[in-house]
Amino acid sequence: MLRYKNLIIVGTSHIAQESVNFVKDVITTLKPDIIAIELDQLRAKALLSKHKRSLKLKDIKELGVKPYIANLIGARLEKYLAKKVNLEPGAEMKIALQLAKQYKIRVAFIDQDVKITLKRLTSRITFREKLRLLKDLTISPFLKREKIEFDLTKVPSEKTINKLITKLKKDYPSIYLTLIEERNKVLSKNLYNIMTQYPDKLIVAVIGAGHKNEVLGDIKSKFKQ
Repeated sequence: MLRYKNLIIVGTSHIAQESVNFVKDVITTLKPDIIAIELDQLRAKALLSKHKRSLKLKDIKELGVKPYIANLIGARLEKYLAKKVNLEPGAEMKIALQLAKQYKIRVAFIDQDVKITLKRLTSRITFREKLRLLKDLTISPFLKREKIEFDLTKVPSEKTINKLITKLKKDYPSIYLTLIEERNKVLSKNLYNIMTQYPDKLIVAVIGAGHKNEVLGDIKSKFKQ
C-alpha cells in the first residue's frame, strides 16, 4: 500500500485471495470518500452482471475481429488462472464496488476504455511478437529455461513484479507499451485530476500491483510541475 497526500494506492493481483482480503480491510477500516478503480464503465458493468452475456455480432463490429479475439484470449487465460485458485477473476475489484455501494462511497473509473486499448494492441503487435507469444504458450513450457515462480493466491513481491515487467518490456514491447506504459499515464492523469479536484477527500485507488509505482511516480511529478 502506498500513500501520498490524500491518495492511498492498493496494489493488487486480479486472481489473488490476498488482494480481496486486503481491499476489504482497507475500505472497511478507512471508509474513504472516493474509491478509484482500475476499470472502465464497460468492464465494471460486466464484472457486476449476474448473467454472462453471450456473443453478439455488434460486439465484433464495435471492436473489430482482431481486438475481439485478443480480448477473448485474455479473458480465457485469466479465467483459467483464477480457476486454479478457486477465485473469480477481478474479485478484488468486485468487492471494492460492492463495498462502495454498501457504504455509499463515490466510485471513479480511472482506466482507459477497453475498446481503445484492444484496438491499439492489435494494430501495434508485431509478427515477431505473435510468433514469440505462440512459442511461449505452446513450446516453452516443455523447455528448460529460467522460470519466475510465485504464489497465485498472493500479490507478487516487488522483485517478482519487476522481473515480470522487465521481461514483458523486452520480449513484447508493443504489449508493454499498450497495456502498461500508456495505461499508467491514463491512470495517473485521472487520479491526479481527482486529487486536485477533491483535495480534502480521502481517495483509495485499487489498481494492479504492476502499475502502482509508476503511477505514483507520475502523480508526484505532476504535483511538482
